[in-house]
Formats: sequence, C-alpha cells, structure tokens
Amino acid sequence: MNILLNRQPVVVLEADLSVLKKIHERILGRSLVCSIYIEDMFSTGHDEANRATVKNYSSEDLPVVGLALREEKKIVDKVTKGAKLHS
Repeated sequence: MNILLNRQPVVVLEADLSVLKKIHERILGRSLVCSIYIEDMFSTGHDEANRATVKNYSSEDLPVVGLALREEKKIVDKVTKGAKLHS
C-alpha cells in the first residue's frame, strides 16, 4: 500500500529561537502564508484546541517553535536565512 503524505519535496531546517523569530518576522513582513506551531499546542489534544491556543497571542508575541512554508525556492531561501538543514 502506498500512502502519499506530501506531493512536494520537503526540506526540514533547524534554528534556535532567535533565528526562528526572525524568520517568522520575515514571513509576516512579506505577507506570506505559513503554518505556525507554538509551544502551547503540544499540551492540547486536538486541532480545535490548537487553534484556540494561537488566539491567545498577538502575531508578534507568539511563542513559535516551528513553521511550515510553501513558496518559490528563492523566496524561501531568503526568508529562512540563518537556519540550517536539520541533522
């Protein structure tokens, strides 16, 4: 049985919290669409609760621990400057 999780190639990068915050600021500054993962989400059990945790913060104050972004490669490269390939 074949199960497709993604149809596009996925690159996983890692960064410390300060770099992650800069990347999030760049995403917001360019009005790009992204998925965010905040620390609070890991204490909930379902999507609705995850969404509720995000609503507790302004965009600038989100305790972001992960981001997902789908854009042209050159844009992603610029926005994610400072992150490195996950090892």
